[in-house]
Amino acid sequence: MLDYFFNPKSLAIIGASSNTNKGGYHILKNVTAGFRGKIYPVNKSYTEILGLPCYPDVASIPGNIDLAIYFIPSKGLPHTVTECAKKGVKGIIIESGGFNESGEEGAKLQKLALENAAKAGIRLWGPNCMGFIDAHRTHVFSFINSAVWPDVLRAGNVGLIVQSGMLSAGFLLHALQEGVMGVSKVCSIGNKCDIDESDILEYMIQDKETEVIACYLESLVDGRRFTGLAKKTKKPVIVIMGGRSSEGAKAAQSHTASLSGNYQVTSGAFRQAGIIEVFDPAELTDMARAFSKKMICHPGGGTAILTFSGGAGTITTDLMDDCGLELAKLSEKTLASIAELFPPWNKPDHPLDLWIAIERHGYEKVFKRSFDAVINDPAVDSIIFHSYATPLIGPKFFEELAALVKKHEKPVVIWAAGRRDFADNLRAMAETAGFPAYRELGRCVTVLNGIKRHFTKKPIN
Repeated sequence: MLDYFFNPKSLAIIGASSNTNKGGYHILKNVTAGFRGKIYPVNKSYTEILGLPCYPDVASIPGNIDLAIYFIPSKGLPHTVTECAKKGVKGIIIESGGFNESGEEGAKLQKLALENAAKAGIRLWGPNCMGFIDAHRTHVFSFINSAVWPDVLRAGNVGLIVQSGMLSAGFLLHALQEGVMGVSKVCSIGNKCDIDESDILEYMIQDKETEVIACYLESLVDGRRFTGLAKKTKKPVIVIMGGRSSEGAKAAQSHTASLSGNYQVTSGAFRQAGIIEVFDPAELTDMARAFSKKMICHPGGGTAILTFSGGAGTITTDLMDDCGLELAKLSEKTLASIAELFPPWNKPDHPLDLWIAIERHGYEKVFKRSFDAVINDPAVDSIIFHSYATPLIGPKFFEELAALVKKHEKPVVIWAAGRRDFADNLRAMAETAGFPAYRELGRCVTVLNGIKRHFTKKPIN
């Protein structure tokens, strides 16, 4: 079940190089940084690279090999597959291009390589991809620049399946730098001549280190299988689908030789399967980060808004209405409890504009008291919390709120507004405590909508 890709004991790098400007160098450099199995560079121009013996061809490697990474011109692939078969190779990651996406000649090479692989029982990953990264094992089987990832790679629970090679690197770096989120595996699958999105999805569903699955796809090889797998799992599956428009479909065809189907049918199937569809890379990252916090929701009520600004409360209400999120109807008991913080001549309403109370009692007292009242209200199933960035709020404040969220199983998304340095610090504290936090209101609403949609789904297992 693809374990020979993710946990090989030996690895051949076909096209390894000592030239730091070449991808073959970075593949070898990345592999040696974390892989603890046997590593065999293959390149007839060298006898040694990075202190490792280099072999002129696959046949010269002593003993058998579990996995090979292919990074030489496409014309050599069919023969390489045959040579790998003699060495017991179970899987080949093809990171070079020049196959289906490049025209008739490339398509012939891909077809012949597939036929050779099928005869030998070898699975092919790619071509035209960046391979994959396993952050828990520091397996970087990719030509991503070896200077880019070591200081940002963080192990976590989010798995990425990305059809585009360079976009997978962009997703990874954006996701890791945007907030407190780590990844389990990042899989760039390219043209999908053999291994496809459903194969990787099935693996990630069974993978204990992966709890959230985020995808960028330009086509579905087997839409029924993909949606069926997504429907059966409790793990959130988030997808951005490239090629939705006619021009986008043409771009996908030239990029990875993907033939997009009817988008409306695909989108409808996603909804039925409980797949959360998003529409740009930032939204995909936002949603994955939010689900990585492991918040639980029991949909059935409405969303409460705690704010320091009446205008911000109004805008949030409008944004919620745009996507079908209902404003919670707070009980009289909840409103009466919060009213004790207000002057006699002013009474709270919903959305809860707390500024007058804050002026009387300070941020922490008002936010804590209001938050506690709202989260205990049976009509509330989720909260959008507007937090004005101030150095007066510390980590303990968010830790106390997080304890309430865990107790009541009601998701909370935070809008961090105000001076940038204060807001960035507040976001960091909130994220560390387990809250998804954003600088834009629209992102808060979109993420909460995705969380509620996921928990409305009733998984089979």
